[in-house]
Amino acid sequence: MTKTDTKQLEKLWNAWLVKSDEVVALLHQQTAALTMRQVERLEELQPKLDRQMDEMTIIDTNAATCAKGLAEEYGCEPNLRSLVTVLEKADAQRVQALANKVIVAGRNIQRVIDKNKALIENELEYVNGTLTVIVTETQKADGPYSPRRSQANVLMNQAA
Repeated sequence: MTKTDTKQLEKLWNAWLVKSDEVVALLHQQTAALTMRQVERLEELQPKLDRQMDEMTIIDTNAATCAKGLAEEYGCEPNLRSLVTVLEKADAQRVQALANKVIVAGRNIQRVIDKNKALIENELEYVNGTLTVIVTETQKADGPYSPRRSQANVLMNQAA
């Protein structure tokens, strides 16, 4: 029975790893689109990225439930370290190795998300700075972008 249960957990983590590769690929496409300021491409990628992340969350929830069930079955604490200590050596090694891959993949995803977040924040600061300059220039009374003064008053004074 242990083999089946650990196999289910391994199957879920393998599915999560495959999904994480797809998410990383989309995140790298997002990075390129951000760098090249391709708004249309970003709008196209975001729903795909959201969908993949939702699927990863579902897989992750199922894996956590499976691991918790294994822990309850063996009467150990519901964490990886406790679970690995009660499993047979071969199962424990496989589960631990796969868990390490999942941890590394999760860190890689977070690293790319953080990089993209920084790119987005920088772009927003650039746009904010540009808008500030534009507003400042349009508020100047004598600048090239100042509001046009009505010539009507001058013409009426001359006519009078």
